[in-house]
Amino acid sequence: MVVLGACAAWPLITAAARGGRPEGMLLAVLAVAAGYAAGRIGGALLPVAAPVAAALAGAGLAVGVPDLTPGPQMVTPPGHAGAPAAVLALSAGAACCAARASSGPAVRSALWLLAAGIAVTGALLGSAGGCVAAAVVLLCSLAAGRLVHRGAGLAVLAAAAAGVSGLTWAVAGRVVPQGLAGALEGRLTPHRVALWQDALGMAGHHVGVGVGPGNFGELSATAARSLLSDDRPHSAPLQLAAEQGVAGVALLAAAFGWVLYALWRSPRSTPVVLTAGAALTAVAAIAAVGNALSFTVVSLGAGLLAGLATARPFVHDRAPFPESGPPPRGGGAAR
Repeated sequence: MVVLGACAAWPLITAAARGGRPEGMLLAVLAVAAGYAAGRIGGALLPVAAPVAAALAGAGLAVGVPDLTPGPQMVTPPGHAGAPAAVLALSAGAACCAARASSGPAVRSALWLLAAGIAVTGALLGSAGGCVAAAVVLLCSLAAGRLVHRGAGLAVLAAAAAGVSGLTWAVAGRVVPQGLAGALEGRLTPHRVALWQDALGMAGHHVGVGVGPGNFGELSATAARSLLSDDRPHSAPLQLAAEQGVAGVALLAAAFGWVLYALWRSPRSTPVVLTAGAALTAVAAIAAVGNALSFTVVSLGAGLLAGLATARPFVHDRAPFPESGPPPRGGGAAR
């Protein structure tokens, strides 16, 4: 509650200081809170069926609305491919969580196939990022069954998210080797790298409260020159640094850290926890290099998956709670 409250209050403070439009951030916070509440309820009542429904809904949304953007496809701004990739990663994570929570071998195999089918769907839709993210989540879920210490696994996921975000800042600051920089710029496009550089420049000149939420597009020379610009730098950490200052980045990191802590404290089995953590880390990585978190459905889905993986089912999990994890509050996995 403290983290989400601060994430909602700080945009209002920066908007009052610099002007701007904090509604987008407020909507994202509301979506995360609503998704988390729905996930906790669904995970408590239907620990297997609820994530299956979430996986099918996410996959259907990715197929029905491939770019998750309004308007004609030919005017879709570059960088919006991150939204369907994030949705596919969350859908695969939900399917894998359901597989790990199920007790029947046949049902579990069917859910593994569903997760694999979501990865194939990403390839058929032309979303290379979605295909790779879903496949990585599936592989991580398969490997999670061999892990005992959830804390170590979550620490690795946190390091991976921090590494991708750090690489984004390094590319924007031109501190990576020339060969690697050229390869990354070729994949990311020079336009997006230029947007990152504009955001980093704004963050350097307005460290305290930034330039104000929603004001990046008005101050970015790169965005002004592009006919397809959506007035965002296509990187969540850099956008918050530019528009809300260092405190905005700290709150984003705190929100992700809170999710990992909630997973560590979760009464669910370690494979379920690590599977959800892998999917949410994939979304964090996509958001660091794309525009995923600007879409309400992604924020809602992330909160939903976190809620499903931290819910205390009314029926006991088949898998015993690992000795390496902390005991659940209340003394048991179910009441």
